[in-house]
Amino acid sequence: MVCLSRENFAVEGKRKGTPCSSLGAMAISDGGFNEAQVIARLKEIFASTDPRISLGIGDDAAVVSGAKAQVLTTDMAVSGVHFRTEWSSAFEIGRKVTAANTADLLAMSAKPDYLLVAVALTGSETMEWISDLARGIKYEADLAGAHVVGGDISRADQVVISMTAIGSTNKAITRSGAKPGDGIYLSSLTGWSAAGLAILSSGSKEDMESAQKALSEFKSPTIDYGFDASKANALCDVSDALVIQAAQMAEASKVCFNFDLTKIQASAEFMELENLAQRMDIDIWSWIFAGRGSRPSGNRHRSARAFNWRSYPRRGPCKRSRRRGSERLATFLKRPVDFYAAISIFFIFLNT
Repeated sequence: MVCLSRENFAVEGKRKGTPCSSLGAMAISDGGFNEAQVIARLKEIFASTDPRISLGIGDDAAVVSGAKAQVLTTDMAVSGVHFRTEWSSAFEIGRKVTAANTADLLAMSAKPDYLLVAVALTGSETMEWISDLARGIKYEADLAGAHVVGGDISRADQVVISMTAIGSTNKAITRSGAKPGDGIYLSSLTGWSAAGLAILSSGSKEDMESAQKALSEFKSPTIDYGFDASKANALCDVSDALVIQAAQMAEASKVCFNFDLTKIQASAEFMELENLAQRMDIDIWSWIFAGRGSRPSGNRHRSARAFNWRSYPRRGPCKRSRRRGSERLATFLKRPVDFYAAISIFFIFLNT
């Protein structure tokens, strides 16, 4: 325990009289500012008048009012793994990491309430970069209706952002509630973030409107926070790849998933994304289902049929299709899904 007075403070096992100016003086940047200065800036950016927050940033812990049923999640983003500072601005990175966390709450049919953010910096960041990161977090949090109430700052060899999101719900919806006969719905067409990654990775100079949309969705994905899935039997966010999340839901629910490609092709965005895929000589279905690009097979209809697969549980129904489904799933996942495209936030939900 630390006991503070106006003139000095005493730390157990240390001499009294240590100057108070040493409190919070850990160097955060090689540019000369320290942790206390960063915290002061963050307090300004994340200031809130929400009556549920009794005590926010600035003390050892936050004090807030909680709901009867709370939903908690945490997610970590590492520079070079989940984002690249040479590809995305600090503001975009802040939005993207926040969206990844709030999406986990929405995928449980929960309303986002509070966020805790821990950030490790390399020391080369400017105060403006740190402020822009915070503003990006604040921007997305405002869209979600959440408030940043605390966190931590430290130094590391690379930028790491760890966020905990706390939400509330009257009834949590899980991945395991899907039933035979349920319809499969996507909140929006998947594949845009993977397309943005493909553009950046290839150094393509595509400047058509669809390319700009893909880049935007990769750097700071759009979430429809008004999306109502409260009547769904099962719900999951698509943060890795549709093929992965569908398999997880099928396994949890012990049911088969049959995707009707004609319904996906009827999406208003499909033609726009398909035109971009053709210009880049990439199979659109690899973007939509696997979250990464691959070359088309040469026969578009054959390629499309290859993705008309069943997602199935390891045990239970669908024994006849299990081997074929396994082969198809293995084909899509020969290479690990690229985590740069991992935060392509859409929702897959099922109801009768």
